[in-house]
Amino acid sequence: MRTNTMLRNTVLTAAGIAATAGGIAGPAIAAHAAPAKPAAQVQTDRKGHGERELDVRYEAQPNFYYCGPAATRNALSVLGKNIDVDAMAKEMGTTESGTNSINDITPVLNKETGKHYRSVEIKDGKADDKQTDTLRADIVRTVDDGRAVVANIAGTATDTDGNTHSFEGGHYISVVGYQDNGHTVTIADSANPNTASYRISVDNLADWIATRGYSAS
Repeated sequence: MRTNTMLRNTVLTAAGIAATAGGIAGPAIAAHAAPAKPAAQVQTDRKGHGERELDVRYEAQPNFYYCGPAATRNALSVLGKNIDVDAMAKEMGTTESGTNSINDITPVLNKETGKHYRSVEIKDGKADDKQTDTLRADIVRTVDDGRAVVANIAGTATDTDGNTHSFEGGHYISVVGYQDNGHTVTIADSANPNTASYRISVDNLADWIATRGYSAS
């Protein structure tokens, strides 16, 4: 186990990294943040020129390795769905080592929404301009369709308030809104209700996803 420091002096524990299974070159396995009690709604729906926020019925993850199912549950909640995280964890093959990759989450999103999601990988250690622009376009298109993006991230990123979020072993988050035509995005983070929602530049998010992937329309 390793310990990572979250903003507002919240200390979370992440599981160690496990090996990616199978022959597909997918994003690395994510470990997850420490258990936290559920909190209230992350954001209310807000529309404006070049921006949109989806209405999230937020819940925090119930244990340190359920961030994949929890991020998916929060993403599906914008459609009014309330799906049991244990059922989703079973479907995703989630264990105490985490959820293997974004490729295990995309089929669940397709099944539960009845709409097309696809996995997009950023295989390099740092996203280039084309990958960042693709991520921005994918987020805007998905959110404009009333759906959230689920992303597998790893490492440390800084949000627009200057606070750092560190998940060296990996983590899953939901992207539930955007501002400035997608150059800034809103995150719903199941790790802890005290940091349930924050905004981050799409450039920082792309680098946070690097070596892993995300699921979008």
